[in-house]
Amino acid sequence: MKQSQCADMMVLLLDDEALVLWDLEEEMRDAGMETITASSVDRALALIAHRVPDVAILDVNLGAGVTCEPVADRLSELGVPFVLHSGDLNRSGEVIRRFDVPLLPKPTPAYRLVEAVRALR
Repeated sequence: MKQSQCADMMVLLLDDEALVLWDLEEEMRDAGMETITASSVDRALALIAHRVPDVAILDVNLGAGVTCEPVADRLSELGVPFVLHSGDLNRSGEVIRRFDVPLLPKPTPAYRLVEAVRALR
């Protein structure tokens, strides 16, 4: 998919690590995609309520025992495809198995996440 074909794509990025969010946001923008970012479940759900994204990249574990599961549930209800992104595949097991979506381990180069997002469309 060429950059121009991604220009109208809105990507929700959910990650509790600011540096990861920044890196993903820059890579998505370089690929011609618009992004909205959240570092918490509450913020992500508020963003979705305001504007439903076309696709999403969700960090599975958001710290302090919180997972992306409520956001993944909402995106599933809305028919929005998403990719799970996790640095701890052992602890993430239940959430990962529950959703039949692509899973990319951390660290994965941001350009690979762009490719995964493009494949969802």
